[in-house]
Amino acid sequence: MAQNDLDLLTGEDATELLATAVSTAGGELVDWSVRQVDHRPGRSTTVAYRARVRWASTGDGAKVRTETLGASLGRPGDQKVPGVLTLDDGEHAVAVWRFPGDPALPALATAYDASAVAALLGDLGVPEVARGPVTLKVRAYRPTRRAVIEASTPGARVFLKVVRPDKVDDLHARHALLANAGLPVPKPLGRNADGLLVIAPLAGESMRHAVRDGGPVPSAEEVVTLLGRLPDAVADLPLRTSWSENAAHYASVIGAALPAEADRAAHLAEAIAARIAGQPADQPTHGDLYEAQVMLDAGHITGLLDVDSAGPGRRADDLACLVAHIETLSLLRGWDEPRLHALAVRYARGFQDVVDPAELSARIAGVLLSLATGPHRVQEADWPAQTSNRLDAVERWFAGIPG
Repeated sequence: MAQNDLDLLTGEDATELLATAVSTAGGELVDWSVRQVDHRPGRSTTVAYRARVRWASTGDGAKVRTETLGASLGRPGDQKVPGVLTLDDGEHAVAVWRFPGDPALPALATAYDASAVAALLGDLGVPEVARGPVTLKVRAYRPTRRAVIEASTPGARVFLKVVRPDKVDDLHARHALLANAGLPVPKPLGRNADGLLVIAPLAGESMRHAVRDGGPVPSAEEVVTLLGRLPDAVADLPLRTSWSENAAHYASVIGAALPAEADRAAHLAEAIAARIAGQPADQPTHGDLYEAQVMLDAGHITGLLDVDSAGPGRRADDLACLVAHIETLSLLRGWDEPRLHALAVRYARGFQDVVDPAELSARIAGVLLSLATGPHRVQEADWPAQTSNRLDAVERWFAGIPG
């Protein structure tokens, strides 16, 4: 997509788009801000917004509510879904919707309706949660891609993963494969054809909390042991390009958002690709291993989340992903940079005993490059400077694991 398409959904022109969409639904736009940007140069752009909307009230006046809105360009299918408003100026056709009416996630409306969830869970044989009242909490939402909603009653809870309908059977099969092999992954409890998968909760607390607060974390050896338990059948699943192998794509995303860094990002991507070229992706991998995907009890692993990307790959990619995410946390404002950087280095040194250090450093750099798109995606106030800081980290880790 051209740069002006990105501007259309994130700049001042977005005010008119959102105001028109809200007005059509009977509301008045008070203000808005960008929450997430998924920009795929040459293909599509999807944006999530936090908006305050004044709705007519049956009481003494209008009521202002905070809403999540979404808009997309370059995804013609989004414009054909009932409830989605298409605004066309002759040059751009923009699809706009209100959460949970995501055009690519038809199950989201069900997952965000307490009575519908109670009925669905009963139909799927999860009656202990279906005994209401059911309380819903949105845990994650990536427009047109996925959502996670926690459904709970005073006595039980489950998680509802919402994906595109054509992905739900595969996701269910991955959970079943790993759970049946004895991996501590969420047990699949049922699914529907619209793209909703019900999974059981896991014991423990997110490793993200331990990393943030300086609590006990698993050793490098324990992480490697966990990955060694992945069954060989995972390597027979469909191949998914790893984060490091997608370096050129993420460089193009950075270049589109921040032209001043386009050349540096592209050169880093080329160097990463050259170092990892020709390495076979024939090992069972989690595909997206980082601290928020790991559950702990007293510093030991009790669970592994988000197995959507499990499949053939390189063990070094999983290990690099964990290191790169912790290093990225060290770059966040308000986090303990020296301690977190030291933790990233400690894991990398432990991992280089089981994978080639040169490959590991290149793949760490590749994951860091993918994460360098984050400041713009979530629209941090100083995202250009933060993007440059992350590219600095790519350069440092590509040069080698710190001694």
